[in-house]
Amino acid sequence: MALQGKEIVFIGPGVMAEAMIAGILRNHLAEPGQVIASGPRPNRGRELVGRYGIRSSVDNVAAVASADVVVLAVKPQQLKQVLPELEGRLKPEALVLSIIAGAPIEKISGGLGHTAVVRAMPNTPAQIGEGITVWTAAPSVSEAQQAMARQILSALGEEVFLGEEYYLDMATALSGTGPAYVFLFMEAMVDAGVHLGFPRRIAEKLVAQTVRGSVDYYLKRDHPVHLARLRNQVTSPGGTSASALYYLEKAGFRTAISRAVWAAYERSLALGAGFRAQSPEDGE
Repeated sequence: MALQGKEIVFIGPGVMAEAMIAGILRNHLAEPGQVIASGPRPNRGRELVGRYGIRSSVDNVAAVASADVVVLAVKPQQLKQVLPELEGRLKPEALVLSIIAGAPIEKISGGLGHTAVVRAMPNTPAQIGEGITVWTAAPSVSEAQQAMARQILSALGEEVFLGEEYYLDMATALSGTGPAYVFLFMEAMVDAGVHLGFPRRIAEKLVAQTVRGSVDYYLKRDHPVHLARLRNQVTSPGGTSASALYYLEKAGFRTAISRAVWAAYERSLALGAGFRAQSPEDGE
């Protein structure tokens, strides 16, 4: 067990940090006493202590003093306060795991004066252990530290390690932002069902199970199948599916999705450029 006996500190005890804490404890990767949630709101700390039996702190510096893993889960705009506060305060052998959108490893590493940094991009379903996280590591992160990161991220669902950091911006646009596209699609289908005459609660149930069942049907097949083949299986010539798909293609459905993902990717790049522009090396 890579995390056995390790102290894990979360800086920023928000929703995703709580999802990670819950996953770690649910999967018995660590004991509650090994976990500390640190943030400025005592009420939030007490809430997590009561819910999970972990420890809490309102002093980030004291919290990380003996930490083996420091998870940075603050909002991006809070980094400019958190990094100087923690600079030089971590144990040399500690691992830093950042889930802060857009923040490159060089920003985290430079701001903390610490080289062992993992950057990860989880998504919303991680809150129920059904997410997928793309992550990468700085060259100085050891195999043992990578094993710790992999265990923590696996508690959120699936994890995919990629050797180049530029993939993180792509993952932000595709899987990180992806649930928003799915929810919008589902909302549109529900509204269409209501327009047809269904009560909203019935339309919501029909749509939710259709989406879940379709995904399960794809994932649980004995061998990989191209999505186009599955689509063709439910598209009879001259049938209702063919009529609907013809209209979606004519309306530019694929192009709209592609452009949306690209827009999210460009925004992720812009956020990263903003972090780099404000780094200490550039005269912050």
